[in-house]
Amino acid sequence: MDTIYFGFTASLMAGLATGVGALPILFKKKFSDDTLDAMLGFAAGVMLAAAIFSLLVPAVELGGPWITVVSFIIGAVLVHSVDQLVPHFHPVAGPEGPPSRLSRLWLFIIAMSIHNFPEGLAVGISSGSGDVAVSLAVAGAIGLQNAPEGLAVALPLLREQYSKRKSIGYATLTGLVEPIGGLLGAILVSLSHSILPWGLAFAAGAMLFVIIDEMIPESHKKGFGRKATFGLIGGFSIMMLLNSLFA
Repeated sequence: MDTIYFGFTASLMAGLATGVGALPILFKKKFSDDTLDAMLGFAAGVMLAAAIFSLLVPAVELGGPWITVVSFIIGAVLVHSVDQLVPHFHPVAGPEGPPSRLSRLWLFIIAMSIHNFPEGLAVGISSGSGDVAVSLAVAGAIGLQNAPEGLAVALPLLREQYSKRKSIGYATLTGLVEPIGGLLGAILVSLSHSILPWGLAFAAGAMLFVIIDEMIPESHKKGFGRKATFGLIGGFSIMMLLNSLFA
């Protein structure tokens, strides 16, 4: 039960960081595209480091390379399938998936939910590792990258003439899918510890798909790719350092 409680609580706190990251719109309505791209790159770097050091490395140590590779691929393919089958909308890339009559707002929320669910799953699964430092590193990494993501969610809503309150509320809502994933992941690993390496690699594959397919391309589409690249390097470096300090 401690695993389930910790996994749910940690993923909830990480998810709420999305709403915290949206709070700057209370004081400033516009942020330059280069700043936003650098922040998105930073978020991608944090996620990338978390996927490698806190998910893939422990998966290999616990289950070996074959289990890790197979589950890693399954995670990526599953997110790809959901991305193809579920209608959603990205502010930069536009609509994806099959046609839908849903409003752009809900398609946007669905897009962020597809993005955030694997992150919550990663936090929940890592809670079953028995290593508090690893679990906190994953939760901290997800929370850290959720903050700029929350701002990236709220700003387009402001441009669509939503109020500041509603923009922050919807940004927070997109992060609340994470405790659902966290609860599911924690329950699975609490049922059987042998699931842990499979789950860690699966979550890493899902996260890396989102990073490579969505976050990095979106951070380069407005012409500030170099700043986004250095943002990614900065986020990766910070997480690599934190992982080394708390390992």
